[in-house]
Amino acid sequence: MMQEMMMTGDNSADPKGVAARRRPKPALLEIDGHRLKPATLMMGHGYDPALSEGALKPPIFLTSTFAFESAAAGKRHFEGVTGLRPGGADGLVYSRFNGPNQEIAEDRLALWDEAEDALLFSSGMAAIATTLLALVRPGDVIVHSAPLYAATEALIGRILGQFGVQWLDFPAGAGEDEIGAVLEKARTMGRVALIFLESPANPTNVLVDVDAVVARRNFLFGGDAHVPPIAIDNTFLGPLWHRPIAHGADLVLYSLTKYAGGHSDLVAGGVLGGKALIDAIRLMRNTIGTILDPHSAWMLLRSLETLELRMTRAGENAAKVCAWLRDQPQVERVVYLGFPDDERQRDIYARHCTGAGSTFSLYLKGGEAESFAFLDALRIARLAVSLGGTETLASHPAAMTHLSVPAERKRRLGITDNMVRISIGCEDADDLIADFAHALRAMG
Repeated sequence: MMQEMMMTGDNSADPKGVAARRRPKPALLEIDGHRLKPATLMMGHGYDPALSEGALKPPIFLTSTFAFESAAAGKRHFEGVTGLRPGGADGLVYSRFNGPNQEIAEDRLALWDEAEDALLFSSGMAAIATTLLALVRPGDVIVHSAPLYAATEALIGRILGQFGVQWLDFPAGAGEDEIGAVLEKARTMGRVALIFLESPANPTNVLVDVDAVVARRNFLFGGDAHVPPIAIDNTFLGPLWHRPIAHGADLVLYSLTKYAGGHSDLVAGGVLGGKALIDAIRLMRNTIGTILDPHSAWMLLRSLETLELRMTRAGENAAKVCAWLRDQPQVERVVYLGFPDDERQRDIYARHCTGAGSTFSLYLKGGEAESFAFLDALRIARLAVSLGGTETLASHPAAMTHLSVPAERKRRLGITDNMVRISIGCEDADDLIADFAHALRAMG
């Protein structure tokens, strides 16, 4: 995308053809019929060093505005920015709308999920909020899986509720009949604007059957003028271990702070999907200014180069740690996708996932006191919220990330006082096991 942005303009005032000589090289996506993998394309896709003084890596473009080649070009760009012409700007305009670093990162991010287009945002919640504002109207109904990240639930239930938006939910592990019953009830309440999923659910680690949601959505709404798009928060498994677009989802959302950023040093969000929906969300982003800043986009570019390596190592570590944890006497159960709780989850995992991830829920024997003693005794794992970083993190959802969720709803969703959420990092697995053994002994 950025390559086209930097080559637009009227070359009639360039008799020596300098602009033509600086056209970017065509995108390299295959060699002799061999399609290149995303891990390879992360190293250079969307960027031509010739356009930036030969710099091997993209510079950070710290500018608030961009010079137009001509007045006509400026008009053409603003036709795209304001939505008078679909597809966004034809060139670089203003940093609330676009920028070179953001567009290179968007191009690369879209490759992992094989999405038509992608957008970057200042946080995962900015991505979710902008998407909802773009697609939902007062009086509409949102159907979502449960639980969701607490801030997402608050946004749907409390914030949008002030504007007459209603919601219904179904349990993350629900079957097609249960999903269908909720969708049918939602149709009687108003226009179903959106079906919002989070899989696996935060923090219970329960998978949603995306295939079943797509099938029932298509059955119930296939002949309607408006077919509600399916959006899914893929933060826990994506983009390496789960590809929801391949299963029929229309939009994939990420907290890129997590695995994509991967170093606990940036906050970012992303939305990927078909061009029509992305254009609507882009127009809202242009209006309210939730785009990611260029420095964070540049840092994200660095992180995407090692995404596969980091996630693979963390996944291997988690498999070893979870296999050890489930045999410990202080542990009630480990909710880890590598050994699903029941046949339903086993079936969803087999159809949807290529890996079990590195974030899981650990239920200890006891309650809050035992959980706190375990967390306070950790020496390698850090007591902090978030996930997907190079370091191992542990937290207490009921008292931290999901503290604002009403007590009865937490109980019903399995967010209990004896639950600890752990995100395994890239350390040595044996060292992590030693740390967890020490912490379990400290529970008494």
